[in-house]
Amino acid sequence: MEPQATPSIAAPAPRGPALHWSERPHAVALAGMLALAVAMGVGRFAFTPLLPMMLHDGVLTLTEGSWLATANYVGYLLGALACMALPWVAPGFYARWHPARLARAGLVATVLLTLAMALPVAVAWPALRFAAGAASAFVLLNVAAWCMVRLAVLGRPAMGGLIFCGPGVGIVLTGLAASAMVAAQWRAASGWVVFGVLSVLLCVGVWPVVRGRAVKADAGAQPRAAAQGGNAGTLAARGVHAVAYGLAGLGYIVTATFLPVIARAALPPGSPWPDLFWPMFGAGVAVGAALSTRAPSAWDRRWLLLAAYALQALGIVLGLLWPTPAGFALSSALVGLPFTAITFYGLQEARRLWPQSADSFASLVTAVYGLGQIAGPPLVAWLLAHADAGQGFARGLALAAGALVAGAAMYGWSAWRWPQRA
Repeated sequence: MEPQATPSIAAPAPRGPALHWSERPHAVALAGMLALAVAMGVGRFAFTPLLPMMLHDGVLTLTEGSWLATANYVGYLLGALACMALPWVAPGFYARWHPARLARAGLVATVLLTLAMALPVAVAWPALRFAAGAASAFVLLNVAAWCMVRLAVLGRPAMGGLIFCGPGVGIVLTGLAASAMVAAQWRAASGWVVFGVLSVLLCVGVWPVVRGRAVKADAGAQPRAAAQGGNAGTLAARGVHAVAYGLAGLGYIVTATFLPVIARAALPPGSPWPDLFWPMFGAGVAVGAALSTRAPSAWDRRWLLLAAYALQALGIVLGLLWPTPAGFALSSALVGLPFTAITFYGLQEARRLWPQSADSFASLVTAVYGLGQIAGPPLVAWLLAHADAGQGFARGLALAAGALVAGAAMYGWSAWRWPQRA
């Protein structure tokens, strides 16, 4: 079965009887947002605010926490590779288990795996975090594919960016909940249970909407995918995009994994601020994703990606040079603002470069992004083993900022080398 491709030109909204509420554009965007709040805000990033609690409980060390994060990112990588291969390796299975079904299965897995982390079986935690990473990749890629195609059919493709507010919403909810649990002196195991229940509640808004195929049989012909930009579809341009997008994975991951720990080490003991910087990061993610929908479709996504990388690099450097509550707050916002906007623009660029294999190429660049994520936590663990905590984190953050600058330069060169034509 040929993978679905998101059209670059909006299809006219279907005419006829009024749509059921679950098939309207706002319902589709909201369901996608809630799905990513579960898959990314909980399945991927709930570990970040719970890591200080697990360290306080004495159930793991900082190095062990780094390897747990790595297990999650390896799972995310393999999940993305599986999504890439599935339409080609098992077309019959993919025909039955289309994106909506795969996304729902990933959400169920995320809930169960989150609840299982509350069990006092430390030996199983790496496997649980690995599986949660794979589930989050399945949800992200399949929800994005389903929602973006569905919104294009409904004539509202620009609303696709709203679904990427979901990770920010999930991060804010889990971050604030973790802050309250720290204040109440709860154990980390209770936090995993709370986040599992939160995931179930968020899924209530997803289930009635994300079902069936994105393109209905009575909605007219499947929208046509158009490739823009002359030479932009060449193998070289695709390779540059994949590598540059992968550098974003390394660029953000040190901050996204260790932000509360870094802030707690830099600020005076007993400061109330460290637990609040993660929700600030999440708020920035949600705002940035919403703003990304305002970018005109004619704008070259590579220039937008360059600007997003530069903004994130600035945020990382700011946290290094200004380790105060105000500095960490501004750093958190600047790193968060372009976080899922980069994902949105990156997937749009992937679909523009290879519309005939849109889902598989989007999965491939996501897998390269996953490789960048995998490199981050072990690198920090190695730096921490050869220096004190402050120096080790500083070096890791400097390397992350350098990766983002390199990725921005690659997008600038790509836009110059293969200019996009209207």
